[in-house]
Amino acid sequence: MENISKHAAGRLLSPLFIALWVLVFLVEFLKGSLLVSILPVYMGDSLGLSAGVIGLAFSLQYLGDNLFRVPAGWLAERLGYRGTMAAALIVTIAAVLMMSFFSSSFWLVLACLLLGIGTSPLWPCAMTGTTEISGPNNSNGAAMGTLEIAVLGGTGLGPIIMNFVTASTGQEYSVVFMVLTGCSILMLLVALLLPGRKPVKEAAVRGKAADGGGAPLTLGSRLQQMANNLKSTLDFIKTHLKVNPLLYPALFLQSFVLGLLSPVLTLYARTDLGISPNMYSALLIAGGGITILALIPLGKLVDRFGPRYFLHVGFGLAGLTLFTFAGISTIPMIFLAVCVIGFSYALILPAWNTFLAGLVPGSERGTVWGFFLTLQGSGLVVGPIVSGMLWDHVGHTAPFITSGVVMLLLFICHLLLERRPYRGKSTAPNR
Repeated sequence: MENISKHAAGRLLSPLFIALWVLVFLVEFLKGSLLVSILPVYMGDSLGLSAGVIGLAFSLQYLGDNLFRVPAGWLAERLGYRGTMAAALIVTIAAVLMMSFFSSSFWLVLACLLLGIGTSPLWPCAMTGTTEISGPNNSNGAAMGTLEIAVLGGTGLGPIIMNFVTASTGQEYSVVFMVLTGCSILMLLVALLLPGRKPVKEAAVRGKAADGGGAPLTLGSRLQQMANNLKSTLDFIKTHLKVNPLLYPALFLQSFVLGLLSPVLTLYARTDLGISPNMYSALLIAGGGITILALIPLGKLVDRFGPRYFLHVGFGLAGLTLFTFAGISTIPMIFLAVCVIGFSYALILPAWNTFLAGLVPGSERGTVWGFFLTLQGSGLVVGPIVSGMLWDHVGHTAPFITSGVVMLLLFICHLLLERRPYRGKSTAPNR
């Protein structure tokens, strides 16, 4: 067991994983800064754009991110991490520059779409690289938990630091966008440290057949070869990815919960509970801090015992707490509920990603991860729309009750998936 722990620690210190970790942190720092702190105030207060335009911009950002994850995973298998991430991050730099220099709604909405497209390869590359390093059997939990620390750290520190920069410069957004442009350039430099092209055996065989044993391909032939490769990849998913169909709604629901909560959490805390901004920040620090502190030890336990019971407890505990959250009004009980939800997510995050890693086949990992992450990310697109409708037409507690129901549905889904993760098989895969 000690040797296994040393090997796992060594994998986490590999240059590939460190570079991916830094990229995840920087991308989440950038997106957390823009989507949580900068753009809502900048577009609404400074530019006077309507809430509809802001909502459209955010929706297109999520759509761009999710729609291009499958192509990004496919490209990562063929161009390598370095080429895929570097090309995408150039688009990200362009998006940040557009936000800095243009003020019309059209250009800002387009910039948000480009931001989503430019960051779309991140998670297919990160999950493929992590799976490649740690392997799918009993060694993913610590790596996945460490990645989630980068996510939470970047998403949390981004708004805090950018709020400080905005306040210290008297809301001089040119300085803010200059800092974020520098962050984007740093992301590109880190991406250039990633491994280059890694040939795919199937693609190499098809390429050799297509070029007649070494003759150069014309542009038309190359495009045809890419189309054939993509079709073969999609056929591979259809024929070889024989997972239980229940996995697909579970992937959607897992992020749908976050989509339900994200647009109304601050509103509920401020308007319904009367929590001050400082107290709200303390709540976020308490919940996020518990999640971050618990991720690595729980990830190691997931590696040792498997993800089954961690997901059972995490989904069930989060669902019951979200139900009760809507009826809580005292500050101590709110802190307790937030801490329990934070601990629940520390149980869920590494265990869920490890569970998915056990279902990913050895070949075409990037494409399958992109497919999984696209389904999972689509919940973030739909969730805020449903949440807003529930808030306006049903009641302010409706999004929290609905999110509790969804969490309990996930608990039931995972019970069924554990018993039959694959179509036509009654036993769970060896994790």
